[in-house]
Amino acid sequence: MTAMESAPIAAGTRIGHVHLKVANIDRALKFYCGVLGFELIQKMGNQAAFISAGGYHHHIGLNTWESAGGSPPPPGTTGLYHLAILYPTRADLADALKRLAANGIRLDGASDHGVSEALYLRDPDENGVELYVDRPQDQWPRNQDGSLAMVTRRLDLEDLLRSAKN
Repeated sequence: MTAMESAPIAAGTRIGHVHLKVANIDRALKFYCGVLGFELIQKMGNQAAFISAGGYHHHIGLNTWESAGGSPPPPGTTGLYHLAILYPTRADLADALKRLAANGIRLDGASDHGVSEALYLRDPDENGVELYVDRPQDQWPRNQDGSLAMVTRRLDLEDLLRSAKN
């Protein structure tokens, strides 16, 4: 069996956390904690910070170990396309949209993928960020053979906002 033919990874496997190289810890914290609402778990001077939702040890690590005062990578180079933050409900995603608007954060896009609804934006270091909510699996669009039929359609932001908690 070749590497391409190996058995699939265990179904319960999850991606745990992400560490981002940032130019300035405080600026990154203003965005991730001040705008998006993550909680600061630990800060190590101006070198690193660990943030989470719900008290987990960390979902996102921010560090300046190799990037203090740096600039984003230029177009045409490899690296992180975006990190994706999964919200538990559509109302929570609507709350995130309200937070972005209240802080003047511009969206790069907003898409309905059939399986999920997503907002796309950039953090202060130009890292791509996707904020999304999954639809229940029984609502996912499928082809006649049962395979997924994901799409990319315009997300109705007004409809999303109507689902906000307040």
